[in-house]
Amino acid sequence: MIPRVYLSTLLATVFWGANFVLAGPILHDLPPLWAASLRFGFGTLIMLLWSFRHMRAMFAMASRHLPVYLLAGALGIGGFNLLFFTALQTTSSTNAALVMATNPLLTTLLAALLLGERPSTIWLFSIPLALSGVILVITDGHPARLLQLDIVRGDWLMLGANLAWAGYNLLTRRLPRESTLINTTLLMGTGTLMLLCAAFYSGQPLTLPGWQGGLALALMVTAGTVVAYMLWNRSIAELGAARTALFLNLVPVFAMLTASLLGQLPNLIQLGGGALVIGSVMLSMWRKT
Repeated sequence: MIPRVYLSTLLATVFWGANFVLAGPILHDLPPLWAASLRFGFGTLIMLLWSFRHMRAMFAMASRHLPVYLLAGALGIGGFNLLFFTALQTTSSTNAALVMATNPLLTTLLAALLLGERPSTIWLFSIPLALSGVILVITDGHPARLLQLDIVRGDWLMLGANLAWAGYNLLTRRLPRESTLINTTLLMGTGTLMLLCAAFYSGQPLTLPGWQGGLALALMVTAGTVVAYMLWNRSIAELGAARTALFLNLVPVFAMLTASLLGQLPNLIQLGGGALVIGSVMLSMWRKT
């Protein structure tokens, strides 16, 4: 039987994969920075309402660990989204996905150096196996396309986003374990303030989304933000930064599967790549007792 923490992490990646499909109608109606700001702004409001009865504990935890909350929220929510959306203005989604596919390896290295998390042999074997599967998925089954990619300014920004997310994974590991609800609320609040400041400073007009964009935003806020971040943060606390990060490779697989429900069917090589990613993640769950 698969432990509950693994199922929770899988569910978070399902929701993040679906976000790629939901982003289409949202970005059709809203500028990128405002889309990110509204996503996390509404997400923060939900978290505040959810955790209202724990306000006293929240203030106590914030006062004791304020630097960690500020830095983690700024990196994983504010910084990552700012760099990600800015990068996509000058690079392709394929390039961005390839850069982020290296995040499990980066997180594993940093966790070993900074947190002393020592990966097992099976774990180290799973990382390149998953990366190979991701490449097959996001290149439409034609890995030779990697040789045709142009390195542009956006790719360097994506490297920054990649580092920001790796830093978020590590810092979240350092948060107190009393309440995932309070941790997620404080992290979202910090990141939202950063995103709102950037959106106002950008001068981009704020417009109201249509019903399709509004529905997609509501789904992204509830499932792809509130629930997904809660599950992810809990998984890091229980599994560690490196072990949780490998599940990130499932995001493009679930994005592909979600798109297939709307008629964008993958080819056989992409399906094979998805199976390779899923197999590598399942292999990483296999631990000697």
